Amino acid sequence: MALCSRRMKYIRLCSHINNFIRFSSTLGTAKKGLVLGAYSNENNGVSLTPVAAKYNELSGGKLLEQIKLAGNEVKAGKCFVFWGLDKEYHSVAIAGLGKKSVTHNEDIELLCEDNEAVRIAASAGCRALDSVGIKNIDVEDFCDAESAAEGSNLGIWKFQEYKTKKESLPQVSLFKLSENASDDWQKGVIKAEAQNLARRLADTPANLLTPTIFSEEVTNMLMPLGVDVKIYDKEWATNQKMFSFLGVAKGSIEPPKFLEITYNKGNNSDAPYLLVGKGVTFDAGGISLKPAQGMDEMRADMGGAAAVIGTIFGLAKLCVPANVKILIPLVENLPSGSAIKPGDVIRARNGKTICVDNTDAEGRLILADALCYSAEFKPKWVLDIATLTGAMRVALGNAATGVFTNSNSLYTILQKAGSLTGDRVWRMPLWKHFTKQVAENTAYDLNNIGKGKGGGSCTAAAFLKEFVPEKTNWLHLDIAGVMGPQDDSPYLHKGMTGRPTRTLIEFIRAQV
Repeated sequence: MALCSRRMKYIRLCSHINNFIRFSSTLGTAKKGLVLGAYSNENNGVSLTPVAAKYNELSGGKLLEQIKLAGNEVKAGKCFVFWGLDKEYHSVAIAGLGKKSVTHNEDIELLCEDNEAVRIAASAGCRALDSVGIKNIDVEDFCDAESAAEGSNLGIWKFQEYKTKKESLPQVSLFKLSENASDDWQKGVIKAEAQNLARRLADTPANLLTPTIFSEEVTNMLMPLGVDVKIYDKEWATNQKMFSFLGVAKGSIEPPKFLEITYNKGNNSDAPYLLVGKGVTFDAGGISLKPAQGMDEMRADMGGAAAVIGTIFGLAKLCVPANVKILIPLVENLPSGSAIKPGDVIRARNGKTICVDNTDAEGRLILADALCYSAEFKPKWVLDIATLTGAMRVALGNAATGVFTNSNSLYTILQKAGSLTGDRVWRMPLWKHFTKQVAENTAYDLNNIGKGKGGGSCTAAAFLKEFVPEKTNWLHLDIAGVMGPQDDSPYLHKGMTGRPTRTLIEFIRAQV
């Protein structure tokens, strides 16, 4: 009996290999692939998701048979690809979701692990099929269609805008057996599309995305969605007395721009949510020149601007009923004979004087005037987002966005949004201790860097706080650690990340 059993397993394995050879020989033709999910269980076996179980029945049990031949174990985030299980699908990827009944540590991890497992599995399945030439892929809902769509569409996207021969990216759709999931799937598609837009903007070379080009691209993207875009020039900024913003722009021949973007889909009487995105399209550090190594990454020093553009794009496509205002100061920070110098004193829009001890601490200078200007719109709250400090990368690595805020309630909403999207945030201190380090000066009001050692992210936030409109709830997001280039994400290819675009979308959706 044992010999017979071994012979049958050998015959089945040979059949599986023959199927692989026969079907892989036709990879050049347009074939369809399918991504399904499976959980691992305590007995080193697998249990299929409800949709995968339906497919197994339709295939006459072939799916489970192939899983058993492959070892009967699908680890979290890993895949098996099987061939010729039915006439419609050339190949089927089984993606592991981990253990179904796992004890979650959301209070510690600040992460909805079920959602994240779905994103990882969906991405892994799509990448596995893409790697064997399958470009037409259906994905099941994994009992969470929104996360499945996010993982699938984030996982297959690559920045390849300037390659002569571009790789064909897969087309991903929801599997027809995933009943009543199409609306949630479409939401996930839009949120992934919004983040991929931010990724594209952040990875675009600085010579091809100057402040002027950025303004034009944003106008072309957003105006068709019913979003109003106003582009202000140097003369306007001068009339607004934005000399902190203009001081940074002095070192470049590229003219500065200031964007005011308006999305009004809420009640006419509602005050807007206001987002400010740092838009330094290239940061060489100015006279306080950065090291040459890694300076190319400073094309993404407008990651904050990219994230808020992705956010408003996503909100508009989702038709979220809210009023949102976005402000983006756009400059290049370069060294030249006309550049601002260490020790120079400039005046911000609110009249406060600033000694610029380090010209590489330029992001806070342009954000200062934008925060002052935000008072004109009497917003519900103000949120600024910026690749602001290397100190934040030291503090949190690429695990989370650092957040400074004067509002406990807003931070609670933001933290929940980060947990749901898998793009976490972590609260940092906004204490008077740090304000003293930038504000206690005899010859001027503020210094753009702190006097103490360490705490660079905290002193930068303390500096910005001096320009927030009075009695306004405010959040400052430092994304220097999460901007990229990513090299360890389970569902993002290497490159700029577009984080935390989906978290911002979810943050605003949660308040509507």
